[in-house]
Amino acid sequence: MKFDRYDGRGEGVTGQVEFASHLNDVVRISSGVVNVATPGERQGRPYAVPPPEQLSAELHAVLLQADRTAPAPDGELAHFVELAEGLRPLFEAADRGDVDATAAQANALLERYRPTPHLEKHGDEPWHLHFHGPADADPIEWGGAFATGLASVVGSEYLDRLGVCAAPACDRVFVDVSRNGNRRFCSEACQNRVKAAAHRARQRA
Repeated sequence: MKFDRYDGRGEGVTGQVEFASHLNDVVRISSGVVNVATPGERQGRPYAVPPPEQLSAELHAVLLQADRTAPAPDGELAHFVELAEGLRPLFEAADRGDVDATAAQANALLERYRPTPHLEKHGDEPWHLHFHGPADADPIEWGGAFATGLASVVGSEYLDRLGVCAAPACDRVFVDVSRNGNRRFCSEACQNRVKAAAHRARQRA
């Protein structure tokens, strides 16, 4: 998977075919699930997981980016929070550059959700490969997909594309899909905060 080349249409920006576009989508949204469903800090302020109705709406908006048929996660929120809490340590280990710890986190996710590859078809969509685990291990049918997608990244040259925001008072995570692979912040808002703080520091000096 070449995340820096992916354009969301099944082709790379230079025209190469992407054979695993669905898995690319899953990896790209994994950070969104973590950021919505785990507490901490965001853009300089404390962040708490939203109340159920808002959490469901925000998670649904994230999931639709990878699967336009994804139902709202009403009634399954506890499973999504558990999944997000399991994904966060992988991003944190990757951000530290600790390859062994990141691989251990990926293996823990694979063992937890036990993904099994199989082809699925929804309505008029083409057949595509999914990685759901058995119902007892993966009741929301997303854990196996995230475990497989992120394990694929960990086992590739793109491990450094997983990170935690470098801005002060922000611990939101991200997947860097830029061409240059030099992203350091979860959002433009955090990037601008850091730039503004540096500018003020230069003025004071």
